[in-house]
Amino acid sequence: MTIRVSLDKVLADRDMSLTALSERIGVTIANLSILKTGKARAVRFSTLDALCRALECQPGDILSFDAGSVQTDTGDGTE
Repeated sequence: MTIRVSLDKVLADRDMSLTALSERIGVTIANLSILKTGKARAVRFSTLDALCRALECQPGDILSFDAGSVQTDTGDGTE
């Protein structure tokens, strides 16, 4: 996928655990972990808003576009 997630870096920069973030924004640790590992296929704007508020950052601090990466998702559930 060409979208990179840097949630782990932002958390480390703020010395915050995934558990603490989960409690602060009301999103399960499991869902945050999926996002953190880059396995998420979508993120709700409300979740992104909550992340940015809790981490005091901009969406671009968490998400970035990697033009050099080849997208392998075919949209039919296979890769």
